[in-house]
Amino acid sequence: MRQNSRVEQAVGFLLGLVDGETAERVRARTGLPSPERPEATAERLRRAWTWATQLPASVALWILENDDPALNAVVWRYIGTDSGLRRAVSRGVPFGPGRTGTIPVDRTLPGAEHEIPESYVSHGLVGSLREVDSMAAGRAAASMVLTRADWQTVGEADGEHPLPGFTRWALSVRPDCPPSVRAGFGSHAKFTHRLRQAGVYDGPAEYVTSEGPAIRVLEVLAMGHALFPARVQEAEDALRPLVRDHLGDREEAWAVLAQLMESFHGNVPELVVTAGAIA
Repeated sequence: MRQNSRVEQAVGFLLGLVDGETAERVRARTGLPSPERPEATAERLRRAWTWATQLPASVALWILENDDPALNAVVWRYIGTDSGLRRAVSRGVPFGPGRTGTIPVDRTLPGAEHEIPESYVSHGLVGSLREVDSMAAGRAAASMVLTRADWQTVGEADGEHPLPGFTRWALSVRPDCPPSVRAGFGSHAKFTHRLRQAGVYDGPAEYVTSEGPAIRVLEVLAMGHALFPARVQEAEDALRPLVRDHLGDREEAWAVLAQLMESFHGNVPELVVTAGAIA
């Protein structure tokens, strides 16, 4: 059976979790092509947005963690609702773990288009965060939190005296909010649900095991080795036991998986288990 490119990309990612001999047999059984040589990372990301108008916020952050000026310039154009991330990228703030100093900014990257909030000018970083009395004001104040030092200051200020609720919410849905800072803002189920709505995940493993539909998640992960190579293995490690136990070397199970892929609305683990059960 010949599949479309979305299915090929999604199933192809899962086939990367089994041995090469099994993958070749499954490709022959299902009509899936052999993997293509990936394009340059920046071009691959541009092509990705022909089918995905907006990646989850955390995925955008994982790409930014490469601290690659060309990739940053592409991501910048698709995070228009997160003025804080845009400011940080435009100013060369590094996102990669352990990286210090500033990184080069691509010459094609437009300058940050957002004005400096008046409350920041008048009250400084912490003062502007404490002055917040609406969601709009919270987003504006939160957009000035850029560096690791800024986040540390925020965490310490909240620990001394809790920041307003709107401020906490605006900061928590920033994908670059450090887990230690976010943990101080709340952990109840409603809070977690709001983070998921904002596309914020603890890591690729949580993303792949909770988000759906499965085909969209797998398309994103199929770009992982090119776009967020330091993080994609977390998703692979989370899925590998499921793929082994429910699909393995069973060609019929893989064929069912390919047939279900486009119409299945659940997450990736649910898809894998369902395909194995039907086969």
